[in-house]
Amino acid sequence: MKRREILGKGAIAAAAATTVAACSPRNGTGAGVSVQAGQRVRWRMVTSWPRSVGIFDGAKVLTDRVKEMTNGRFNIQIFAGGQLVPPLQILDSVQKGTVQCGHTASYFYIGKSPALAFATSVPFGLNAQQQNSWLYHGGGLETMQKIYAEQFNIINFPAGNSGAQMGGWFKKEIKSATDLKGLTMRIPGLGGQVMNRLGVNAQVLPGGEIFLALERGAIDAAEWVGPYDDEKLGLQKAAPFYYYPGWWEPGPTLEVLVNIKEWEKLPKEYQEVFKTAAYEANMSMLAQYDARNGEALSRLVAGGTKLIAYSQDILQAAQKASFELLDENADKDPSFKGVYEKWKTFREKIYNWNSINELRFANFVTASK
Repeated sequence: MKRREILGKGAIAAAAATTVAACSPRNGTGAGVSVQAGQRVRWRMVTSWPRSVGIFDGAKVLTDRVKEMTNGRFNIQIFAGGQLVPPLQILDSVQKGTVQCGHTASYFYIGKSPALAFATSVPFGLNAQQQNSWLYHGGGLETMQKIYAEQFNIINFPAGNSGAQMGGWFKKEIKSATDLKGLTMRIPGLGGQVMNRLGVNAQVLPGGEIFLALERGAIDAAEWVGPYDDEKLGLQKAAPFYYYPGWWEPGPTLEVLVNIKEWEKLPKEYQEVFKTAAYEANMSMLAQYDARNGEALSRLVAGGTKLIAYSQDILQAAQKASFELLDENADKDPSFKGVYEKWKTFREKIYNWNSINELRFANFVTASK
């Protein structure tokens, strides 16, 4: 065999070995091996969601678009909540490197760092459009990425938003803040802590467990997302009273969390594809919920659901308790305070602007209708 042929075959063998190492099943990209553009990458994504709900669709948009934009070279296998990892342990799994990435809501993990609530939504905070403005152009994403990197070895990206959520399903009518006392309710995040202050026993349950808990009386009330997803879980069959608005989640962002070591192994091309896919998932999910929620709500009401607005008494009590909680967390936690101060400044500015233009228009067209 000629020397040129030997070298040629040796180069092919070396390239093949590099590709195999890059796709090692141990961690998806190989231990310490950086992936080169054009090579095949296999990742796993765990989620907090049942496969049947719209939030899961948001994660699927991301994984599908990554595959399509790389012509199948970057493939992310997606798992429903509990299929590979418990639904409320996504952050832990990504942090440890058990999987490369996960789709979840940051407020599930406020026990680890209260500041993570801002990456999803906080009571009486920003609506979906305002939340995106804060994250993408108000310094919010950079602030949250710093916390994730320093405390959890993770980089995060917005990857979904359901829009303003509903106020939950109740087995009995709630007319005042006094009626909340003694109830057990499924509600996560800072909203759950506010409910605790109003006398509610707040519980955190994954989506797949809500219906049975509500139907069997283990809980008296539950919030999930909104009509489109609540209908899919059948919550209307377990409780007749449907309240609004979901003041604790006016514009909740869902996130994709990525292990930083795995992220850094990706070539710039794949990183940009991933970020673009996450952005598309974020915008697509919000549009999907806006398009589907009204139709679903009409079906629920036609089926006997009693749609009721929270009283001013409840909203005022909840708002007061919310900002007391936020101020107390800021006094106790430096990371929380750092985010909170920046967030408050942005909130005041965008509220002022929206009250002049958006709110005036919305009030007029609603009244004229």
